Formats: sequence, structure tokens, C-alpha cells
Amino acid sequence: MTKKQQKMLARIVAAAVLFVGLFVCEHAGFFENLENKWILFVIYLVPYLVIGYDIIFKAARNICHGQVFDENFLMMLATFGAFGVREYSEAVAVMLFYQVGELFQSYAVGKSRQSIADMMDICPEYANIEVDGKLVQVEPDEVEVGSVIVIKPGERIPLDGVVVEGESLIDTAALTGESVPRKAGAGDEIISGCVNGSSTLKVKVSKEFDDSTVAKILELVENASSKKAKVENFITKFAKYYTPIVTIGAVLLAFLPPLLAGSGWAQWIQRACIFLVISCPCALVISVPLGFFGGIGAASKIGVLIKGSNYMEAISEMTTIVFDKTGTLTKGEFKVQALFPEKGTEEELLEIAAHGEGYSTHPIAGSIREAYGKEPDMNRVGQALEVPGEGICVPVDGREVLIGNEKLMKNRGISFTPCENQGTIVYVACEGKSLGTIVIADSIKEGAGQAIRSMRAVGVKKCVMLTGDRQQAALAVAKELGIDEVHAELLPGEKVARVEELLRTQKGKERLAFVGDGINDAPVLTRADIGIAMGSMGSDAAIEAADVVLMDDDVKKIAAVVRICCKTLRIVKQNIVFALAVKALVLLLGAFGLANMWEAVFADVGVSVIAILNSMRALKSR
Repeated sequence: MTKKQQKMLARIVAAAVLFVGLFVCEHAGFFENLENKWILFVIYLVPYLVIGYDIIFKAARNICHGQVFDENFLMMLATFGAFGVREYSEAVAVMLFYQVGELFQSYAVGKSRQSIADMMDICPEYANIEVDGKLVQVEPDEVEVGSVIVIKPGERIPLDGVVVEGESLIDTAALTGESVPRKAGAGDEIISGCVNGSSTLKVKVSKEFDDSTVAKILELVENASSKKAKVENFITKFAKYYTPIVTIGAVLLAFLPPLLAGSGWAQWIQRACIFLVISCPCALVISVPLGFFGGIGAASKIGVLIKGSNYMEAISEMTTIVFDKTGTLTKGEFKVQALFPEKGTEEELLEIAAHGEGYSTHPIAGSIREAYGKEPDMNRVGQALEVPGEGICVPVDGREVLIGNEKLMKNRGISFTPCENQGTIVYVACEGKSLGTIVIADSIKEGAGQAIRSMRAVGVKKCVMLTGDRQQAALAVAKELGIDEVHAELLPGEKVARVEELLRTQKGKERLAFVGDGINDAPVLTRADIGIAMGSMGSDAAIEAADVVLMDDDVKKIAAVVRICCKTLRIVKQNIVFALAVKALVLLLGAFGLANMWEAVFADVGVSVIAILNSMRALKSR
């Protein structure tokens, strides 16, 4: 418990002791012979003020600010009315039990915030830089790109970068939810927010703090609460109109029947007070956002960030999921598997291709340079021209070299021998003549097949794969994983068009999700109902455009997120139905004088506590 919660608990205990003592004394007849009835009022006023002074203060302050109709105003009005008709014990009891409900609420919110608070703790406080042989602590946002920082064992990694010296185990649990540390050594990329485990590392900073992984995560977490689900927006609007309506209803109930009948003021004022206590919308206003908050917290525990409760609602209605292939379903670790030269040797073919791809950051280009095994002499290479969806045209040793797919060769009128091997096929031509073919294969991610099966288990009807890769390579991956529909050899713009076609086939509340990791996936992530991006190896553009971020790139967790979202929506709907049903019943009974103040307390505080406890179930990821 926080200090504030402990203080509230002490007030509740003190007020409860005083109230029980007075209640027993009153019903034992100790106050029957009091000549001045104001004494009893003053006696009961003591525990009332002990437990309720802050409610009265808040109500008065809000009235001064023009915010009249809220739960504080309702509680103040109801208890003042109870004092007015000399129901002193009931006035104290209402305020006491209301504060008990508020304490439950505070505790539940604290619990649901904990996992998100843990996520917020990833923010680094400082970075170590070496000055004149000594380590100096500076603010992370003061460190420039290219600087070398020193991360000691046990310290949080302050900035994204590449390890230049040292080898250590990195604890990624705060970001990914994985308990097994990852090994990092010279040349490995590491991301901010993780904790350095075993030994000192020197890291060359690759991003400014504002662009770092930890900064983007914190921004996502902070903005998550602003994006509300339809049901949450409904409750907000409902409470806005509901409170003044029931207040006016209570006033009419207090004054209209006595005016018409000419008697019974105390009886109808008491009914109006009961009506006010019953009508307090705490259960709805508290439990609904608390349920969604708990669901977002449960997802963060397993290393998944959901940017708002509106996306939780959409995920629960997901029936179609579309995957990018490379880096999403496959590892994106391309390796040269075979070389088929038409002119010259394999070494000559690889040399030309490696120089032509010298400036490219594409994984396929990287695999060609890796297979070459030498550093390309970029003095031999001119300005490369990218042909979208086909390949590149680049001068090497003054000769025009073409590197790309079949489309590039056909469009440039190059005669070549088609390759039927499995994998990504790269054709190389020079001066209008084919030099040969390079076969590059990617391997399927561990657990990708299980991920697809899990999708179907949680209600996904169709699994689709979109890729710019060759049809044959795409079909081979789809067959192994059990993908329903495949579209290959697509340009980035064509991916968007395919997703729009799929969106048009959706019916009613059916939703479509797209899962991708690259810069070229950003438009598709934005266009889909739900965009899911890889947080570990994915591009900044993809993470920015996505609605859900998988911090460890594990597609198996998508099914777990669907289960969390469905569970959260069930809990929220249960709370709404239960709260409205109980309140409607007791409000009706109260208006006809069939419900007393104790039943009113249950309809308010009791329902709130039950709804809050139900909402706390959303915190569990299973």
C-alpha cells in the first residue's frame, strides 16, 4: 500500500470504531433520554467528518469550478439529506462504505498500473562517457550519435548502439518479457532499456535519445490511455448525462409528491437520499477503464505494447491476419545457397554482385557481400539507381550492371536462364548480357507454424501472406506454415492494394490485422484495422505506424494478445451489465420506498467493489 492508501485505511478504521460504538449505544437505548437532540447530531458528526471531510471538500471545490455533477456531489447531497431527516447512522454508514469502495479502487488501480510502471522504469537516468581516462555521468539526451559510452554490469543501457568492445549477457525482460538473457558481443546491436548483466561493454551510439527504443516505448505507454475503446467512450458520455438526470430526478422525488399530497416531507426526502446513493455511477466509471488498463498491463507483462484500449477492442474482433514474409515469418537471415554462372567463374559472379550491392542495406545485399567475404572496393562503383520492385542498375568498373529479379531482366530485354530453385533468385547481368544467377534462401522462424495454428485456435478464419519475393519461394513458405492465401512479387503500393481488397471482404465487426517489420510495411500497417510491428528488429517507421508492438519479434504472442483482449472485453461487458441491472432494480425499489439506505449502499459501494475485483482479473495474462 502507498502512504496515501495507508492513511485512508487508518481513517476508515478510526471512523468504523467510532461508528460501531455509537451504533451499539444508540440501539441499546443510551441516547433515549437526551433532552437536546442536537447532541446526537454532533456525536455522529465526528465520525462523519473523520471519514468524509475530503469528499465534502472535493464537492465544494468542484462546485466552485463549475463541475457540479459528480460522485462527490452525489455523496455529499445524499448524506446531508440523511442528516436532515435525522438518519444519522445511515449518513455515516453511507460515507464510510463509500470510502471503503474508494480504497478498493485505489488499490486495484495501483495493482493494474504496476506492470506498466515496471515498463516506465526502463528509462535510464544517466550514461557513462570516458573523459581523460575517467568515467563521467551525463544525461542520455546529451550524448551525440557516434559517441562511445561505457555500460557497467548492472546498469541500464541508456541508448541504442553497437557493441565495439566487450561481451556480456543482456537482460531484456523489461522490454520483451523473456527471462533468458541474450548474449551480446563486438558488432552486435543492443537497444536501450535493457540491463547489462555480466561484464563491462563499450557501445557506439547509433541513435539520439529521443529516437531511441526506450524513448519510443515510453511515448507509446504514456499515450495508450488517450485512445479509448467505443465502450469506454460510451461510459464517459453516459456518466456525463446520467449524473445530472438522476440529481434532478432525486429533487423531483423529494419535493413533488409532498407538494401534491401536502404531507410526508421527511419520508420523501429520505427516499430521494436513498435514490441519490443508489444512482452514483462509480461502478461503471471506475471498473470499465480499470478493466482495459489491466488488459494493457497484462499484455506488457509478456512483452507486447498495445497503444490504446480501442485497439484491444479491434483485436478481439480480428478474423483475418495478413503477414509480411521476410523478417516476420522468416528470420530475414539470407544466405547464398547456390551460384550458377553463365559466363566466367562463381567468384567473378559473386565479385560483380557484391560490388553492385555495396551501398545497399537490404538483407539480400548483405548476404551477397557476406558470401563474397571481402570488403568491396567502392571506388569501382558509381551511383546506383533503384528500380522499385525489380532491383538496381549500377555502374561497376564503368560497365552497366543489373542486379534483380526476373522483371528487371525481362523489362531490360536481357536473355537469361530461369532458375527453378527454392529461395530468392537474384539475376546478374552486365552490358546487356546475363552473367548468372545467385540463389539466396531464408529460413522460417522457430515457432512460426505454431503461431499460425494458435491464430486459428483464437478465432482467426484466414491467414494471408504478402511478399515482394518470388511466387515459388513464397508458396514454399506458405505450404510449410499452413497459410491460406499467398500474394507474391508485390511492390509496396501493391501490398496496400491487396490489403484494401481483403478489407472489402470483411463483414460487420470483422477486423483485419497486418504484421510487418520493414519501412515498406508502414503504409500497410496504417491501412489495416490493426497494425502489428516487430519492436526488436523492426524499423522505426513500422513501430511508429503500428497499433501493437511485439518487443521480442515473437509472432506466437499474437494469439496470447488476442486471448487477453477477448478476456478484457468480456470482463468489461460483465461489469456494465451487472452494474446497470443492479442499479436499475434498486433505483426502482428506492423510488417506491421498498429499499432502505443499506440496500442503497450495496447498490453503490457493493457493486463497485464487485466490479473492481472482477476488473482485476484482466491483469492476468492467462
